[in-house]
Amino acid sequence: MKETYDRLAAGERIRLKRTLLGLTQDEMAERIDRASKYYADIERGSCGMSVETLMAISASMDMSMDYIIYGKENKIGENGQHTEEVAAIVNMLDRAQIRNRKYALDMLKLFLAACPKL
Repeated sequence: MKETYDRLAAGERIRLKRTLLGLTQDEMAERIDRASKYYADIERGSCGMSVETLMAISASMDMSMDYIIYGKENKIGENGQHTEEVAAIVNMLDRAQIRNRKYALDMLKLFLAACPKL
């Protein structure tokens, strides 16, 4: 089966990652050196993006281009890469003040301890 580029799905994946990172559309547009309206159009799926823009988004959000385009998840593998969610958590903690990091870590431990084991 031939894989296709679904602009709506790609835009949704980008939007979800941006919100996980705690960034606004304007902040993301600035990070990738693109106009805010153009970036918003990408997230909405109303326009495609150039390879250069895809590369900028991929690098800025630490997302693989395969994931953006096809939705293929990164798994922790021999190269030690983390899933998108783990990368987002690390990024958010990295940007937090030290006292807030400790509080967030305690809250995460409590949450995981309360979750049912699968």
